[in-house]
Amino acid sequence: MTRGRTAPAVPILVGLSVSHLLNDTLQSLIPAIYPILKQSYSLNFTQIGFITLTFQATASLLQPMVGWFTDRKARPYSLAIGMGSTLIGLLLLSRSSSYPLILVSASLVGVGSSIFHPEASRMAKIASGGRPGLAQSVFQVGGNVGSSLGPLLAVLIVDPRGQSSIAWFSVIALIAILLLQRLGSWYSGVLVSGSSRAVKSATLFHPALPRKKIYWSLVVLLILVFSKYVYLTSLTSYYTLYLMSHFGVSVAHSQLCLFVFLFAVAAGTIIGGPIGDRFGRKYVIWISILGVAPFTLVLPHVGLTATIVLTVFIGVILASAFSAIVVYAQELVPGKVGTMAGLFFGLAFGFAGIGSTVLGVLADHTSIENVYEICGYLPLLGVLTAFLPNLTALDERPA
Repeated sequence: MTRGRTAPAVPILVGLSVSHLLNDTLQSLIPAIYPILKQSYSLNFTQIGFITLTFQATASLLQPMVGWFTDRKARPYSLAIGMGSTLIGLLLLSRSSSYPLILVSASLVGVGSSIFHPEASRMAKIASGGRPGLAQSVFQVGGNVGSSLGPLLAVLIVDPRGQSSIAWFSVIALIAILLLQRLGSWYSGVLVSGSSRAVKSATLFHPALPRKKIYWSLVVLLILVFSKYVYLTSLTSYYTLYLMSHFGVSVAHSQLCLFVFLFAVAAGTIIGGPIGDRFGRKYVIWISILGVAPFTLVLPHVGLTATIVLTVFIGVILASAFSAIVVYAQELVPGKVGTMAGLFFGLAFGFAGIGSTVLGVLADHTSIENVYEICGYLPLLGVLTAFLPNLTALDERPA
C-alpha cells in the first residue's frame, strides 16, 4: 500500500467538523421535536415514521448522485447552497400548520443534507495528510455532536416556546453558510493551484482485487450499515417515546436521555477512525458491529438507570464503525471518493428512514417495547465482517 504522508490541514478539518456540527444540529431538531408534533397534531407512530422517511429519502436518494457528479467535477461552493435549502426547510417547519407541510419542510432539510455530506467528506480526505480515518472521524464527530445538541436545544428553546421558535435556528444556518463559503474558497484554491499532493492523497490506494470481490465486499458493507442504522434509528426516533411509555418519564427528561445517548455516539465516532488508521479498519468494524450485541439484547429487560447506562455503551461502540466503513469503501474503490461517501452516507439515511417507518408500524401494531426486543438482534449481522477482504497488512491481524 502506498499513501501520501503530509501534515493534515488541521484548520480545514476543524472547519469541516464545525460545519458538520451546525448542519446536523439543525437536522436533529426534527426527531427531537417528535413528542411536540405528536401531541400537537395527534400523530401516531406510523405518521412519525413517515416524517423520518421523508427526511431520510431526500437525504439518501440524492447523495450518491451528488457524489458521482462531484467526482466528475468538483463544486466547492455547493455546500453553502445546500445549507440554504436547510434554512428554507427550518423556516417553513416553524410555520407549518398541517402534516403535509411538515413533510415538505422535512424534505427540504433532507436535500440540504444530501448536498453537504459527499463533497464535505471528499474535502476531509484531501485535507487528511494521508490519515483518512482520523480525518473522517474528525469530520463525523462534528455531526454527531450536532445531533446530540438537537434534543438539548429542543428542551431549552422549542419546548417552552413552541413550534414557531424553530425559526430562531435560522441564525445557525446563516453562520454555517458563511463558514461553508470560506471552506469552499480553500477547496477552490486547491483545485485552481493544482495542489496534486493534497488531491492525489485522496486516491492513492489501489487494492489488487477482482471486480466481483469488490462488489461482494460492498454488499457486505451495506448489510453492516443496514444493521447499524436501523438499530440507531430505533433509538434516535423512538427512544424518547419508549422512555415516556415504558418508564413514565416527562418529555424534558426523555429528551435529556436522548441527548446523553447522542453524545455517546459522538464520542464513539472520534475513536473509530484513528484506531482504524493504526490497527486496521476491518478490526474496528468487527468490534463495533458485533461487539454491541450483548448490550442491545439486554436493553429491553432492565430498569431506567440501566437503560441509560446501556445506551451510552451502545452509542460509543456502535458509532465507531462508520468512519472505518466509509474509508474502507473509499479504499476498496479508488478514485470514487465522493461516490462512495455519497453512497454510504445516503444509504445510512435511507436505511434509517425505511427502518423508522417499519418500526413505527410495528410499534403501532404491537408495542414500542417489542421494537427493542426485535432490534436487539440486528448487531449479530456483524459476523459478516469475516467475508471482507484484508485491504492492508493491518487488517490481516486476527479479529
